Amino acid sequence: MVQRITLAPQGPEFSRFVMGYWRLMDWNMSPLQLASFIEEHLDLGITTVDHADIYGGYQCEAAFGEALKLVPALRDRMEIVTKCGIATTAKPEHALGHYITDSAHIIKSAEQSLVNLATDRIDLLLIHRPDPLMDADEVAEAFLNLHQSGKVRHFGVSNEDPYTMELLQSALHQPICANQLQMSLTNATMIAQPMNTNICDGLNPVLDNGVLNYCRLHNITIQTWSPFQYGFFEGVFIGSEKYPKLNAKLDELAEKYNVTNTAIALAWILRHPAKMQAVTGTINPKRLRDCAAALDITLAREDWYALYLAAGYRLP
Repeated sequence: MVQRITLAPQGPEFSRFVMGYWRLMDWNMSPLQLASFIEEHLDLGITTVDHADIYGGYQCEAAFGEALKLVPALRDRMEIVTKCGIATTAKPEHALGHYITDSAHIIKSAEQSLVNLATDRIDLLLIHRPDPLMDADEVAEAFLNLHQSGKVRHFGVSNEDPYTMELLQSALHQPICANQLQMSLTNATMIAQPMNTNICDGLNPVLDNGVLNYCRLHNITIQTWSPFQYGFFEGVFIGSEKYPKLNAKLDELAEKYNVTNTAIALAWILRHPAKMQAVTGTINPKRLRDCAAALDITLAREDWYALYLAAGYRLP
């Protein structure tokens, strides 16, 4: 059974793994098949599901909602995360893709998500991307409206740096509970950067501005997305010929801990004391069980560093 985690003091309790539904429309499932799959991962203890209004060309939430309409009892067994704040050209009224975080849009988007998802509440609503035109007071107004009406229980952000979170939190009436950030063995700059502080060799670009430790200091849970990807959706590093050293080490440790290389890759993230969540997106039952197995092991410190080095990072 997958462990559970409290996102913030007196905050919501979610599963350590999050089932991501970004690619739902690619799965070609009927509502009945989807309801069965939802029940399967709920039975494993993966009770938190991740959505966004724009996923699947604005179709994923509604497809998920059709499955919940078939089996309404599933809703009370899960926690729903969704996001807003991006406009894409999948809607004809948007001439170009852009970010939008004004109060009216946030409220309208959240209310539409409630309809799409066939639910009366959203457990966690995130601002999807940092918007340079964001007015923190407008976001706070929208969040307060949604919270007081019982439509949204908790709030967070996605892909945001410390100062943007600081600005937003200064206006909010509720705490920021979570920040979704890209993180994997091959996308680990938020871990690498602090270790390379004061190293003047041109290899230490400021990419994350201390976001990892900022979140830890402020009780903001990091939800890691794309935990098996390298680059920006360039591909999966497990089994990739681009990462021979990393894959050799993953296979070696999989044998040592008697789990799969998938479990080792996730265990590397979970070993960090920040107690991150991992957003996975597989519909393969075996891979779901492999993911869950990562919670049964704790990587030795030397093994954690061995993977870090095999991924191409270095220790100064």
